[in-house]
Parts: sequence; C-alpha cells; structure tokens
Amino acid sequence: MEKGYIHIYTGNGKGKTTAAFGLAVRAALSGKKVFIGQFVKNMEYNETKIKDYLSNIEIKQLGRGCFIYEDPEEIDKETAKKGLEECSTLLASGEYGLIILDEINIALYFKLLEVSDVVSALKNKAENTEVVLTGRYAPKELIEIADLVTEMVEIKHYYSRGVLSRDGIDH
Repeated sequence: MEKGYIHIYTGNGKGKTTAAFGLAVRAALSGKKVFIGQFVKNMEYNETKIKDYLSNIEIKQLGRGCFIYEDPEEIDKETAKKGLEECSTLLASGEYGLIILDEINIALYFKLLEVSDVVSALKNKAENTEVVLTGRYAPKELIEIADLVTEMVEIKHYYSRGVLSRDGIDH
C-alpha cells in the first residue's frame, strides 16, 4: 500500500483548481477512485463535467455559491460543516485513492469552518489516501502539516485588461 500525502495549492494566481483536476484525471486514469468535494461552489462549471467521462471520479458541491461581495450567512456555515463531516468520513474510509477539497481554504478564510476541524480530518485520514486542498489564503496550520505546498503567483493576467472569464479556459 502506497502512502498518501497532503498537497496544498494556494496563492493569488490562476490554476489551483485546474492543477487539482489535472491530478484527478491522472489518478483516475491510473485506476484510483477519486472524490472531489467543492466547498463554496454550487454551479456546474465545465470542470464538473469530468465525472461524465471518467466513472471513477465523483464530484459533490458542498456550498451555496460564491459570496465574494457579501458576507456568508449561517446556512453557508452549516452547509460547509456538513460537507466537511462527509469528507472526514471519506478521508478516514480508505475507499478513495485521491480526495480533493476544492476551495476549502476559502471556506476557512470566510470562517465557514474551523481550521482545527480540518486538521483533525486530515490527521484521521487513511494512510493510503492522497489529499489536495485548494484555494487562496491557506492557513499556516495546514501548511505546517502538508507534505507538498504550491503557491500560484499571479505575475500577469488578462483579466486586468478587461478580459472576462472564458468558457472552457477559465471555467
């Protein structure tokens, strides 16, 4: 049995979720079962269609949507906590070769979850389960226990020239 490591993809640059989904494809094509829990998100983005092509990838959205311009409500906290409980059970089960907690760092940043609860879930994961946590603002407590941390740094982005999100490229 191969040891599973903890990855964090963070930073203000583009590509955190994209990198995680690339790893999901790689894992699925090697025969691993993959679970992707998307915190905060509640829309069917193009990336969620991957489950239609690879039967060993399961995606579940664990949020009510983005609230970048407003404060989260109590229901957002309840939804995130319920999602983390489900992911904690899956992490401990050993059923999945890869589990991605997409945008969990954003859920932590907006105080939908407690860092200590995420740390506990990670410490209780099955030995062979690989885990990826994505999102800006990864807290130091997670960075300390992670085995691999990648920071995406924005050097230049076409968004600053008024180019909006493009179908199939940015979402």
